[in-house]
Amino acid sequence: MIYVDADAFPNTLKEILLRAVFKRNITTHFVANKKIPLQDSPLLSMIIVSQGADEADHYIVEHAVSEDLVITADIPLADRLVSKGVLALDPRGTIYDENNIKSILAMRNLMQELRDAGEITTGPSAIGEKQKRAFADALNALLQKRK
Repeated sequence: MIYVDADAFPNTLKEILLRAVFKRNITTHFVANKKIPLQDSPLLSMIIVSQGADEADHYIVEHAVSEDLVITADIPLADRLVSKGVLALDPRGTIYDENNIKSILAMRNLMQELRDAGEITTGPSAIGEKQKRAFADALNALLQKRK
């Protein structure tokens, strides 16, 4: 099963994800606090959670199990998932695991402190072709490993 932290999932990656889902017949839940348009398929479901910070995150952590894959750009969520043994994938193609999540989380926290102090005023760049390829490659590698 795949869970998508859908509040911030880039639309430009939806086609890549759906192609992989349909090819492998994987049930996929998009979790968000608002409805996101999905094509009609028994493999896809939209789970709408309550409004509020981290409601989608709480739902995903509660329901995902070690055989599942979660797609999220939320590093604290990825940390919670990895500690449960759940695979996590960033939309830019980074696979979060027990070997890298703590250093990625520490870097995220440092960058947040720098943004809060006004030292850094920009966020991540838009998803480009390089990131799309990295996401597709990492997604396919993880799904191959799950077989």
